[in-house]
Amino acid sequence: MTETTPADRLRAALGHPDASARLQAALAAGTRPDDSYIAELVARCAVEGDFFVRDMLTWALTRHDPALAVAALLPEVNSEVPQARSQALHTLSKIGDPAAFAVITPAVLRDRHPEVARAAWRTASGLVPDDAHESLAEELATQFGRGDHDTQRSLSRAFAAIGFRAEPTVERAAASPYDVVSAHARATAIVMDDPDTEFAEAVVEARRVVAQRALPAQD
Repeated sequence: MTETTPADRLRAALGHPDASARLQAALAAGTRPDDSYIAELVARCAVEGDFFVRDMLTWALTRHDPALAVAALLPEVNSEVPQARSQALHTLSKIGDPAAFAVITPAVLRDRHPEVARAAWRTASGLVPDDAHESLAEELATQFGRGDHDTQRSLSRAFAAIGFRAEPTVERAAASPYDVVSAHARATAIVMDDPDTEFAEAVVEARRVVAQRALPAQD
């Protein structure tokens, strides 16, 4: 009879049809870390369908050796599976290793899948080194006006996380002749100026300003 390893048992538990059982397995893996668990946790991140289990998988990975976890996660950023990319980025943001910034390329920031792009923006803005704030802001500015409310809010939050060194870039985008770009940038500027402002309120104000510029000048 072949003896199973702890990693084998974790793999089997993470494949259980009951989400609550998978949640408990991920919890146990994080409570009692073992280097051999890292590959199994990362692999499950790519296919796990339950949000709460995915969140527990991320937590479990943060409980392991950061260097080993990051090394296993970095290749996933370029996976062909969108969920693998987004979950890897999300987990890297939680671990907080600055080394992860290097794999967040312009292609990753422009990922066609909104959930991947949002994770990339959040992670990049949290890990950006001091000498790359302006260049990251310039790259993120290419995404102004993209997507639905949640996607636009995520981008605005990324700019807010970058801080004052992103302000010139946001100001230039606010002057764009394209209304959707200008409105999003203006809403971002409002949120950056007052983080307590709800993004929805900022959007309403920004759209009002953009609409006014189309009106004929008053004598």
